[in-house]
Amino acid sequence: DEDKRYYSTAFPIGTLLASTWNTELVKNVGVSIGSEAKSYGIDVVLGPGVNLHRHPLCGRNFEYYSEDPFLTGHIGSAMINGIESNGIGASPKHFAVNNQETSRNWNDAIVSERALRELYLKSFEIIVKESQPWAIMTSYNKINGTYAAENKRLLTNVLRKEWSFEGLVMTDWYGGRNSTNIIKSGNDLIEPGTKNDWDDLKESAIDRSLPILDIDTSVKRILKLVLKSKKMQNYNFDNNPKLKEHALVARKAGSEGIILLKNKNTLPINNINNIALIGSASYEFITGGTGSGDVDEAYSVSLDEALKNNGYKLNKVAFEEYLKQNLKTTQNKEEEEEEEEDPGPIDFLMRMVNPPKPLDINYSPELINKTSETADIAIITIGRNSGETADRKVKDDFLLSKSEIEMIENTCKIYHSKGKKVIVVLNIGGVIETKSWKNLPDAILLAWQGGQEAGNSVVDIITGKINPSG
Repeated sequence: DEDKRYYSTAFPIGTLLASTWNTELVKNVGVSIGSEAKSYGIDVVLGPGVNLHRHPLCGRNFEYYSEDPFLTGHIGSAMINGIESNGIGASPKHFAVNNQETSRNWNDAIVSERALRELYLKSFEIIVKESQPWAIMTSYNKINGTYAAENKRLLTNVLRKEWSFEGLVMTDWYGGRNSTNIIKSGNDLIEPGTKNDWDDLKESAIDRSLPILDIDTSVKRILKLVLKSKKMQNYNFDNNPKLKEHALVARKAGSEGIILLKNKNTLPINNINNIALIGSASYEFITGGTGSGDVDEAYSVSLDEALKNNGYKLNKVAFEEYLKQNLKTTQNKEEEEEEEEDPGPIDFLMRMVNPPKPLDINYSPELINKTSETADIAIITIGRNSGETADRKVKDDFLLSKSEIEMIENTCKIYHSKGKKVIVVLNIGGVIETKSWKNLPDAILLAWQGGQEAGNSVVDIITGKINPSG
């Protein structure tokens, strides 16, 4: 019954955090996340996501740390230890072999024992042994023909008996198929639980196909978590997280995960006054992907805003072209939306399936030449976004679009002809192709998606306030 809106800090995406290779820094992010959960009366954070970047176009890769299980395990442990230092639980996910969003509810991951042990389970094993999380969430997919939530060998033999996991195991939302098998396998909590699940479990308990011992075992694990929760300690949460303090943590983490892919005597920028920002993502910086890994942040700092705050002039010609094309696209979109019904609460789900994409601006050579007359340097930002439930595409996503290639080629050709430099900033949540164009610009920064302070983090690197160490 309040009008107040409650915000959380948008921290840098998991891939950026792992790019720091800094477990102490990641632990500090975890401490901040756990602190915000505690302020809002939340007992368990359903994360972090610790699946491998096995499929380079997985729509949810932005949430995950790496293609390397050793790095993933240690970064994940640091995050969990940070969250749980607040007396708040964490639930690393999705156990296991969850490589893609396409057909995630019925995809069957066929995997050899060696690959299973050395790759897909290794990060979870490290996490259990280093951080003993309160819970673990199973994945939607099958593994060698058996749904992960119903896989007794993984959930009981490996997770509990071999690794000595002490917490509870929960399904992902509507994960698994057979309620009785889910509980018998060692998956204690069915989320969110349906009438069918309830009826099946009652029937199985009555006919004893679900032994009372299995029911008691799951109940014990659930009660154990409940009893150590803040709610059971009558913790008086204040709904007032330290957002300003955590923004500084986000900014520092964002800078440290940025990777300098190329630099030909260009960065840090020096004796620069007027900057031409090319590409819509320069003005609409992407803080992170969509879906369960998203939060409602109070603000986000774009690249243009951060540069202005640091005393740089933005090239008027480039800015006005962005405004013109953005206004045109917005008007067309509003006309389309007027014809449709208001989606209301379905909007969140639509963002999961169709994350907002940066506007693809068409820059003519004449316009780029006009910007070069007054600008000292050009910064091109390439933006990419993705989210839960869908994987990325090759065309115009992994590969740059035709207009993006032309934008880079024309800008580099025109600016270089006048002895001026070009920087490309990659504001992306997953990998893109760079080989075909990487020789054109003078510097390339892999900025990932740096959370709500992303623009400031990038400018800290561009201006040399912070040395790139990702």
